[in-house]
Amino acid sequence: MLVLRDVDVYIEASHILRTLSLEAAAGELVCLVGRNGAGKTTTLRTVMGYLRPAAGTLTLDGTSIIGVPTHAIVARGVGYAPEESGVFGDLTVGENIELATWTRPGGRTGAERVARAYDIFPCLRGLSTRGGLQLSGGERKMLSIARALALDPSLLLLDEPFEGLAPAVAIQLAEAIAAIARLGPAIVLAESNMHHVPPYATRVYVIERGEIVFSGAPDALRTRPDLARIVGQAV
Repeated sequence: MLVLRDVDVYIEASHILRTLSLEAAAGELVCLVGRNGAGKTTTLRTVMGYLRPAAGTLTLDGTSIIGVPTHAIVARGVGYAPEESGVFGDLTVGENIELATWTRPGGRTGAERVARAYDIFPCLRGLSTRGGLQLSGGERKMLSIARALALDPSLLLLDEPFEGLAPAVAIQLAEAIAAIARLGPAIVLAESNMHHVPPYATRVYVIERGEIVFSGAPDALRTRPDLARIVGQAV
């Protein structure tokens, strides 16, 4: 599904990603774990086409997407829920979700996609007429993911979905992500703390200063105390 090989990314004169390799197949939940500033968001933004690699390859379903505009990447089935949620405050919850069905037409009907988003996030159904600015932080996180899900994506990118959430809300969101994973898309989830990595994750990549320093199963990471400082003292 998604393959990055030896990717280098610069932002102005700063070398952010260094020979980074990562992959996620259909049905996998892959977690990219690292401290703030390690390069997690840059990785996701590179996949979305906001940033262009200076070196390396980036393919989706075997086809390079380097240089492909962001809107065309979305049309190929890539959904993105950014860390800051990106909810449109002047639209209602329902309108935010419906917007995704217009962005990527085809496949399931718009009504089916909206219904599925509400099935995954039932708390949003009762908020469908509420404006985006009237939501709590947790509700905005859920709406951001629900909107990305309404694209009917084959690849879903989630940037720090648990950041700043109360424990009860984080549990609710984790259950929703598990339900999305059962639908079969490839999911790449960026997180700062290993505590937040779902137990059903397929594979974990640890990123430090733009480089992957560990790749493997979550249980294998917990045998590496030398990586504790990077993943939130969770190993």
